[in-house]
Amino acid sequence: MLSVNLRHLEAHEIRLAGELPAAGLDFDLRDEMIRAEQPLRYDLTVEKLDDALLVTGTLQLILDCECVRCLKPFKQRVVLDDWACHLPMAGEEKVSVNNDCVDLTPFVREDILLGFPQHPLCKPDCGGLKGQAKKTGGKDKSEFSVWTGLDKLKL
Repeated sequence: MLSVNLRHLEAHEIRLAGELPAAGLDFDLRDEMIRAEQPLRYDLTVEKLDDALLVTGTLQLILDCECVRCLKPFKQRVVLDDWACHLPMAGEEKVSVNNDCVDLTPFVREDILLGFPQHPLCKPDCGGLKGQAKKTGGKDKSEFSVWTGLDKLKL
């Protein structure tokens, strides 16, 4: 759990740096092509504003992925360099405080999940599995364009 004690913020901002085990982030991944097994690295600065906390810094996670085209395993880094999170301490959306501590884990989890690839590719131009070229009417599918029919129209 990644948390900050509010009493430590009374005098000045604090810096949090370290690693958080992937199991502690509870990503609940249902995509079998992506696994988060390595720890999340963080380097954060937390400061207290009038009625809120401002958390800024860097988050980094290395994912173990399988390419959706060729099924080759590869690693992909998810890096949030200028990550920032504003946490209100008052009002309707205030964060919960437990023993003078605020848990930052749910906010880190949410934003790092948004950086996960939807369709992991080992390289952008991955050709897929060898020997599995798909043909349509003697033409390679990559040459087919949805604009072909429109190009034939004479307007």
